[in-house]
Amino acid sequence: MDITIRRAEKKDIPRITDLLYQVYKVHSDKRPDLFGESGKNAKKYTESELCEIIGDNERPIFTAEINGVVEGYAFCVFQRHSGYSTLYIDDLCVDEKSRQNHIGTALYKYVLDFARENKCHNLTLNVWEGNDNAKKFYQKMGLSVQKTTMEQIL
Repeated sequence: MDITIRRAEKKDIPRITDLLYQVYKVHSDKRPDLFGESGKNAKKYTESELCEIIGDNERPIFTAEINGVVEGYAFCVFQRHSGYSTLYIDDLCVDEKSRQNHIGTALYKYVLDFARENKCHNLTLNVWEGNDNAKKFYQKMGLSVQKTTMEQIL
């Protein structure tokens, strides 16, 4: 199975939107207090916001295709600090029907190489507590905990 990874284009917006709904559902199932009740058709970005992001070199989106169908994406953001840059993975998703096909691994490795090519100091991301599958995946990719954010719900 050949996986093609490339920068997202405007033609990808409908498929990216489908995947955004899947990601939102994962988050709302775990944290309805923050994301709303599961099952409501919600997503992180509107179509116009996606158009803007796709055109922004500081916020690249990469898609993973199999046979011309987008099966996953990685939303990234350059974070510029004094003296160094970080590439932050804001969102990485593989269609739930296509998992176990190594699409996530291919996407992550592509983004890692992209960060190296752009002379980034590190690659970072956040994982919600309770998203154990994502944690295991990122640990397998070689990530380690940089910091822990804690909360007390009021």
